Amino acid sequence: MRTLFGYFRSSAAYRVRIALALKGLEYKYEAVNLVPGVSEQKSDAYRRLNPQGRVPYFVDGEVKLSQSPAILEYLDEVYPATKLLPEGAVDRAYVRQLSSLIACDIHPLNNLSVLQKLKAEFGADDAATKKWYGDWIVEGFTALEKIVSASPHTGKFCFGDKPGMADIYLAPQMWNARRFDVDTSTFPTLVRIDAACNKLEPFIAAAPENQPDTPKS
Repeated sequence: MRTLFGYFRSSAAYRVRIALALKGLEYKYEAVNLVPGVSEQKSDAYRRLNPQGRVPYFVDGEVKLSQSPAILEYLDEVYPATKLLPEGAVDRAYVRQLSSLIACDIHPLNNLSVLQKLKAEFGADDAATKKWYGDWIVEGFTALEKIVSASPHTGKFCFGDKPGMADIYLAPQMWNARRFDVDTSTFPTLVRIDAACNKLEPFIAAAPENQPDTPKS
């Protein structure tokens, strides 16, 4: 039985949801509320399961994994139908480059724990943390747009005309950009690819607004 522990607004968990949907893999969803004041990820019960106390956490029988890059690579190797990475070492390295630009250089600096620390220890208000968030997205997207817009690999999606690993990283980060009112108009290639992704059922099903733990208005 596959189980994904996640939070509707976690971009890392969002990535895994997209991958599972693209591959047509069924799973049980266990919500972990990350909201300050609730912070279920800090509970003793969850820490016993996942010592790092973050989401996503993925269980597939005896396999237990944290960290979305490891989970995505595992899914692609164990469930090879609907490949997320292309064939060939050079092409896979290119796609991993795009993915890592988001996963390593944008996302960690905008993680909830970082924003909380900015407020608690450095006195940043909402406007300051919003600017921090936006600045790192813009810096990363500026480089990503230059790479993707100039690459012969780019098609309807980041690599060719089928969604893959890089798109799985891009769509959640674009969702975050919209949430924090980041102007994405200077990244037309990324906007176009994101729009193509969000017309597909796996991306729609994985979107934060469509999760069981999404707050109802």
